[in-house]
Amino acid sequence: MPHVIVKLYAGRSDEQKQRIADAITKALMSATGCSEGAVSVGVEDVEPSAWTATVYEPDIVAKAETILKKPGYAPP
Repeated sequence: MPHVIVKLYAGRSDEQKQRIADAITKALMSATGCSEGAVSVGVEDVEPSAWTATVYEPDIVAKAETILKKPGYAPP
């Protein structure tokens, strides 16, 4: 039962978010062999000014051992 939460800068349209969810669903189905019904995807908007405190530090830095694709940036 894969569940993915995507956090991204606020401002994407509902259509863009749906395309993201659809692409992630297909990728998980392909990589794990699970069915579409087993996948859930959430999309959370984050204001750019809040990114470091609400995403980068708690989800990336604090969980570095779980990050398989590391970001190519560091916050200012």
